[in-house]
Amino acid sequence: MAQNEDKDAVPPGAGEGSGGRPAARPLFRGVAELVLDAKGRLAIPARHRDGLVADSDGRLVITADPSGCLLVYPLATWEPIQERLMSLSSFNDKIRGVQRLLVGHADDVELDAAGRILVPPALRRYAGLDKRVVLVGQGQKLELWDEAKWQAQTAQTIAFPGELPSELSGFSL
Repeated sequence: MAQNEDKDAVPPGAGEGSGGRPAARPLFRGVAELVLDAKGRLAIPARHRDGLVADSDGRLVITADPSGCLLVYPLATWEPIQERLMSLSSFNDKIRGVQRLLVGHADDVELDAAGRILVPPALRRYAGLDKRVVLVGQGQKLELWDEAKWQAQTAQTIAFPGELPSELSGFSL
């Protein structure tokens, strides 16, 4: 299978891959500084649109993230996450809280003909999104941040407060 020349997205091939296996899900990476319009619409960068259309016909799910940003998933990627999350016991208060946050805030959106999505008002308020935003590729999902919050998050990450997580021990770039 030939590599996509776009370094920021790897959209799946049409139909099935070799050997009758389903084609790979799109992989999102890179940072895009964008602007929400007055109606709360966001133009998805072209490098991500093809993968979103191929994977889920342009149908997406946006939900709240505990870190204060929004998560944007292709519908086909989100559905098994929601199914697994909702299969957990809601008698555990912490699990129920996560279910409320992620599934309770989840909203279905679609790419319009111009490649835009409408970010629902409740989710814009949750993440403090006004005009200047940042869309961050995170593998099979995207994160949508208020630009100032993203800059603060990045500065905090670069500072590496405390020790690195043990999972990163021996990790090399």
